[in-house]
Amino acid sequence: MDTLDAILLGIVQGLTEFLPVSSSGHLELGKALLGDESIPEDSLLFTVVVHFATALSTLVVFRKDVWEIVRGLFQFKWNEECQFSLKIVVSMLPAVIIGLFFEAQLEAFFGGNIRFVGFMLLITALLLYFADKAKNTTKKVTYQSAFIIGISQAIAMLPGISRSGATISTSVLMGVDKTKAARFSFLMVVPLIIGKIAKDVLSGELSFASEQTAAMGAGFIAAFIAGLAACTWMIQLVKKSKLTYFAVYCLLIGFLAIGYSFWG
Repeated sequence: MDTLDAILLGIVQGLTEFLPVSSSGHLELGKALLGDESIPEDSLLFTVVVHFATALSTLVVFRKDVWEIVRGLFQFKWNEECQFSLKIVVSMLPAVIIGLFFEAQLEAFFGGNIRFVGFMLLITALLLYFADKAKNTTKKVTYQSAFIIGISQAIAMLPGISRSGATISTSVLMGVDKTKAARFSFLMVVPLIIGKIAKDVLSGELSFASEQTAAMGAGFIAAFIAGLAACTWMIQLVKKSKLTYFAVYCLLIGFLAIGYSFWG
């Protein structure tokens, strides 16, 4: 992967991370269209790096929320911030289990298999469509719903299943307020991505050839800047727009990806 391709893919990641259209799926489609021939491990590594960049941009945009949560934790009281943090931990459990015990199997899906991505985008479209039909409520995220949302997040580790789409849709289908669902969805992924990076650094797995340094760095910076620019207004778009619009988009891209895999 050259530097220009990495920048383009970083921008794709930054722009699609905050919409329910699967950023990892778009990355795999982008890699295929750009002719990227990285082995699955390198492909997944790049995906993790640019996801880390957008996780940092999420921290910047949600800095007030994160600060309130951290401050509430250090008060050592059973307050709303402490409970919210515990719900985040509960939501992380399914993805942590998948990451620890099925990482090798997961890597196999990050080798440019755009037909698989296409079918997963169709599933995302269905999730968004049914979620859009759910009634609006004012319910908060509970510990039980946090775990179920976490299962959706674990499934969304597959390219083509939108993480935000799956988690927000699951939340809404369980009756959680869309605004609260969006906030929880965007914040719950941050410790997971940071934990993944920390694990790979400590285990020595986060390494790449020197010729990849420039490309990885360029992709990281592009994803971070695009994420900062996109996060602020895209979050509002997710809250206010009908999820059906995104369902139609995923449906179209899914069919195009499947068609391209046969005739491209």
